[in-house]
Amino acid sequence: MDFEWVAIVLGDVAWVSLAFLLGFLARVMSLPPLVGFLAAGFMLNVLGIASGEMLQKLADLGITLLLFTVGLKLNLKVLLKPQVWAVTALHISTIMALFGVMIFGLALMNVPLFSGLDLKLSLMLAFALSFSSTVFAVKVLEDKGEMKSLHGRIAIGILVMQDLAAVIFLAASMGKVPSPWALLLFLLIPLRPLFHHLLQKTGHGELLILYGLVLALGGAELFELSGVKDDLGALVMGLLISTHPKSTELAKIMLGLKDLFLVGFFLSIGMSGQLSWEVLFIGLLLVPFIFIKSTLFFTLMTRFRLRARTSLLATLNLTNYSEFGLIITAIGVTNGWLDAEWLVVIAIALSLSFVVMAPLNRRDNKIYSAYRNYWRKFQCPERLTGDMLLDTHGATIAIFGMGRVGSGAYNRMREFHGETVVGIDFDAELIKGLQAMGCKVLHGDPSDADFWDKIEQDHSIELIMLALPNLQANLDALEQLQEISFPGRIAATARYSDEEELLRQSGATAVFNIYTEAGAGFAEHIQAQNRA
Repeated sequence: MDFEWVAIVLGDVAWVSLAFLLGFLARVMSLPPLVGFLAAGFMLNVLGIASGEMLQKLADLGITLLLFTVGLKLNLKVLLKPQVWAVTALHISTIMALFGVMIFGLALMNVPLFSGLDLKLSLMLAFALSFSSTVFAVKVLEDKGEMKSLHGRIAIGILVMQDLAAVIFLAASMGKVPSPWALLLFLLIPLRPLFHHLLQKTGHGELLILYGLVLALGGAELFELSGVKDDLGALVMGLLISTHPKSTELAKIMLGLKDLFLVGFFLSIGMSGQLSWEVLFIGLLLVPFIFIKSTLFFTLMTRFRLRARTSLLATLNLTNYSEFGLIITAIGVTNGWLDAEWLVVIAIALSLSFVVMAPLNRRDNKIYSAYRNYWRKFQCPERLTGDMLLDTHGATIAIFGMGRVGSGAYNRMREFHGETVVGIDFDAELIKGLQAMGCKVLHGDPSDADFWDKIEQDHSIELIMLALPNLQANLDALEQLQEISFPGRIAATARYSDEEELLRQSGATAVFNIYTEAGAGFAEHIQAQNRA
């Protein structure tokens, strides 16, 4: 087979091989594969392999598809909450002031690389460091199935507000004024029914993937032609169809494609400039400052009446540096405002912030439950209606996760056991829809230690059925159930055979493989009809 076309597209087959190898090693070490991809980029940099034009195009496409999928999962109502827009504005302003003064102070002391920076450039660097990574947060939330949880929606909302601030800065710094034709972009809003109609008619196969690419790339191109940042166009197009029932399916089917192109982005970060001991030291020096950002995020969220657990989990997702910080720094380098070394410094700080925070994000529920008495001290006495703890109202069977599998299980168990069955999910919109249909469904999270504290000591739950989005979500719930020594039965869903044994080892008394059992259920259904 002729691999010449692969070399043309990716610049070198070795990039793909090295990315896979280090990504696999990162996964073995319980780190996100993206950490391995970043390491591969730095290794290629050390070996003197430069980032090619095609790799950069792949990286740009990955970011475009990322923002499109973020738009698909975004709820405009979340952006309008003060817990999102006010927290974002206050956080960026405070970090700019604090970091800007510190950077300017180092410049006045003639510290290498800092010398020559005036207050304006110091504030620009601080602005770049104030952002958190959309790529990192979305990957963590997707892997844990928490995109629609309250802390996930708050984190994504803040990231989108940050991205909008970055887009405004980029437009202003590049001297790029939107053309008068940009006003026509508002016509996309009344065209939303057309987009929805086409989405409904595309089916479930390759046409759906192509339609997603048309919307993402077409939206980006429309905004670019109108003098507006292209990535914002992809975000807007995703947002326009986010309310359609098939948007969730489209997001899932685009996931693998987006992840593939994002490999190019992570590789390009590591290959963005020449390494030296000086820039490596400064990059390392910046890493601990992510915890100043973290402390400020947590403080602001709790002051805006979010529960301590919600605030902590959202904060951990935001405790890192951002790819948008690299973009802003690149603008400064391109315009001659900053030395090129600053791009490498930010890339190192960004990469190491991922390495530091990846294991902490994997243990976020443990971090909260182990020290929850401490975290609760920061809670306001009055909290948001959507962030209150629930009561199971005497239910004997609780089904966690009210997606297709969970809803089907709920309906069947309700036929057998009546009103003693309760469904629980953290997707507020899903809950409203099910409650409108007369279902007994509550808002909650089985990995929330406070939830189990709230339930009365003599609760009557005898059976818990876990139908959560993925393996990690089920494992987190099982961990909490073990901590409280839950005496009842626990059933969990699995998708692959290797997951079944892991779930049993973690405390599940019964495991249902939804793929293998679906065939058995289908056959049983046909046999029952034949007997009838």
